[in-house]
Amino acid sequence: MKEIDKYQELKQNLIENSNPELAKQMEKYLRNKFKFYGLKSPERRKSYHDLIKAERKNKKIDWKLLDQAWSDSHREAQYFACDYLISLEKYLTFEDIDHIFYYVKSKQWWDTIDSLIKPIGKIGLRDERVNELMLAWSKDNDFWVRRVAIEHQLLRKDKMNIELLEKILENNLNSSEFFINKAIGWALRDYSKTNPEWVREFIENHVSDMAPLSIKEGSKYLPS
Repeated sequence: MKEIDKYQELKQNLIENSNPELAKQMEKYLRNKFKFYGLKSPERRKSYHDLIKAERKNKKIDWKLLDQAWSDSHREAQYFACDYLISLEKYLTFEDIDHIFYYVKSKQWWDTIDSLIKPIGKIGLRDERVNELMLAWSKDNDFWVRRVAIEHQLLRKDKMNIELLEKILENNLNSSEFFINKAIGWALRDYSKTNPEWVREFIENHVSDMAPLSIKEGSKYLPS
């Protein structure tokens, strides 16, 4: 199947399952930043399940297909690209992050950003070069790039690089940006399930530099 055929198949399946009324609701939810076909997550993933299944058998990333999907004017196509990368993450390498970075920098909002952290995080478990890259991203002028750095170790549990987490969080303290302060809180909350003592100490040591939102989120699961 040619690349253009795969993209047309994807687009046709999304159109066939579209729901104009739901699309309006979804567009409103994301502040009318993007157009939608109007598919809820289960229906959307079902519409391209066979396509991703076939791609896994190919054992390589079809960047042309993903670029076509990312260029689509409807948000579900970007969700497809994210789901594709998550599903085929074992075929990604450090060099592929440059391509993922293009997606991080374009059509930005929390929905795609919080999906793109997943393949980047998986690459980081295989390649230590990601550590220095994420440290650099944590100081980027673009707060969405910084959010990726803050969140990329979510769900690491005992595989958490604690030193890296600490540096990245410290690079983003004293921020007035909601999406950064929320991400800091999520990172701490997630790791508190594994190492509550470390999280409690981090908050105590940095409380004067942390936003109330970060403290609230980060403390949510700490024992009282």
